[in-house]
Amino acid sequence: MKTTFDIPEELIKEAMQVAKCKTKKDTIIIALSDFIKKMRIEEAIQMEGKLKFEKDMEKVRHER
Repeated sequence: MKTTFDIPEELIKEAMQVAKCKTKKDTIIIALSDFIKKMRIEEAIQMEGKLKFEKDMEKVRHER
């Protein structure tokens, strides 16, 4: 999908250096992927203690 954004040049240049990317496109893809991973991890952390497992995890591990 083609999209146009107005991203500050200094910001994209710094991101390209940090990500060691040669293109703006690759930099944006990496940045979005990392952002999504970070948010998913934060969601999982928020769920800590809210899920109840009926089975003992040690038993489940050895059942296979």
